[in-house]
Amino acid sequence: MLYKHFPDFHATIEDMIAEGDKVWVLEKCTMTHTVEYRGIAPTGKKLTETFVEIYHIIDGKIVEMWTVIEDELDFLRKLGVIEYKGFPDEVR
Repeated sequence: MLYKHFPDFHATIEDMIAEGDKVWVLEKCTMTHTVEYRGIAPTGKKLTETFVEIYHIIDGKIVEMWTVIEDELDFLRKLGVIEYKGFPDEVR
């Protein structure tokens, strides 16, 4: 989905852990919002995000994949579609 909405999407693998039938990948990603994304008109903003992807592998093939975005609210804030200042320190 990100490649469709962020055509210049680029991921760099920072770390990878394999255990059993799962592989965890930590990625640093860069992208520019040039195509409508979830109803949000292109902003032209350049973003850097961290993702964790978890792959379930059976017989050498990926059968499932999960992606965890570092902070979805911060992602939307960087796009400029919401005003979000984070949680107060006492909540953390």
